[in-house]
Amino acid sequence: MILYPAIDLKDGQCVRLLRGAMDAATVFNDDPAAQAVAFQDAGCEWLHLVDLNGAFAGAPVNAGAVEAILAAVDVPAQLGGGIRDMATIERWLDRGLARVILGTAAVDDPGLVREAASAFPGQVAVGIDARAGRVATRGWAEETEIGATDLARRFEDAGVAAIIYTDIDRDGAMQGPNVEATAALAHAVRIPVIASGGVSSLDDLRALRDCGAPLGGAISGRALYDGAIDLRAALDIMKP
Repeated sequence: MILYPAIDLKDGQCVRLLRGAMDAATVFNDDPAAQAVAFQDAGCEWLHLVDLNGAFAGAPVNAGAVEAILAAVDVPAQLGGGIRDMATIERWLDRGLARVILGTAAVDDPGLVREAASAFPGQVAVGIDARAGRVATRGWAEETEIGATDLARRFEDAGVAAIIYTDIDRDGAMQGPNVEATAALAHAVRIPVIASGGVSSLDDLRALRDCGAPLGGAISGRALYDGAIDLRAALDIMKP
């Protein structure tokens, strides 16, 4: 399993939200590129980036911060937030992103996901953000009646690289991930699932690692910034 440290970008700063609320942001670093370098230097193999403003705006907003990160590190990075057309996908991949994450587009424009996954094999992931098992879109501001597993199954044959599954009610709350729901999703589809939301201790990482489902990784943010998770110890736990 891969540990993906999260760098969530709001107004050019590295922040963490509580359950997706933009007015509940805590700034952890005003230099996202420096934070990315620190994660790389600690041994992280990937970075997970989110353009929070972009998720609401429907277009990239923190492009400058993302480009600074890409220029500063050598490890691959994936980005979600405001990526909703082929032109934006192509632009980000051309600028050095290893993977784009399509969330709202997966609900509103599934054809885009299929087109992008076909055009860029291994470089397109689907972000499924759920509250009580139902998918939310547009920065989690709009809830749908679509079940997380139902949405994932729609892309079984599309060639997407991964599904990033976030339990919104756990995100930033330091209450542990929804291991049961994450494992159930991973068992239900053949696409690798990356767990996100609530990972707040080494025990949480062990629980995900040992849940019996073929998870592809786990994302952690606030716990790394707060020091609740020792990054080097976490990386050791995630080693095969």
